[in-house]
Amino acid sequence: MGLGKFITFEGGEGSGKSTQARLLSEQLWRVGIHTFITREPGGSPFAEALRHVILDPNMPPHSSLSEALLFYSARADHLDNTVRPALNSGLWVICDRFIDSTRVYQGEAGGLPGEIIDTLNDMVVAPTFPDLTLMLDIPAELGLGRAHSRRVDKVNPDTEADAYEKRDLAFHWKLRDAFRDIALAEPARCVIIDAAQEERAVFAAVWQAVQSRLLAPPR
Repeated sequence: MGLGKFITFEGGEGSGKSTQARLLSEQLWRVGIHTFITREPGGSPFAEALRHVILDPNMPPHSSLSEALLFYSARADHLDNTVRPALNSGLWVICDRFIDSTRVYQGEAGGLPGEIIDTLNDMVVAPTFPDLTLMLDIPAELGLGRAHSRRVDKVNPDTEADAYEKRDLAFHWKLRDAFRDIALAEPARCVIIDAAQEERAVFAAVWQAVQSRLLAPPR
């Protein structure tokens, strides 16, 4: 069995990454492709333990470097114990957030130099980079509103706003712009999806991107 494909979903708060990851997994299974869904921070026992620390809204003040190192500690364990074994077994791995979230949250928004993130990617991530990244693009106000609604409706198991969601609106607009900039700079890997649409319309765009990028017969 060959190596599986690695698909990541990125985007701001409330953009629907978890929902779209689930819908994509279900559709791939329907066409005979076995998948594994995971998330960051998290995805392995050690990484899930760090997730509670990283997203704690009561976390004392700390630097973007300290935060990034926590993420990469979790990421190293996640890759070694979850992502790579799944890919090597032929599964298609679908991950809710990955390296682009670090570039955006700790890099562009947090001020951590890109060279540091690049070095960490070389040390921890290489050669396991995504085959396809789906950037779910949504206006900051709409995304935050959706995230709040999901907590109220208890659709999202993490019912308390996390440390990032509690930041001001300007911070979230900066995140949106940074995600778009990454996607525009790396069109071979990234596809921007309009996530302001209704859920099924968003998925139609997601599925079209996956079909054209990963399922189309080679020319």
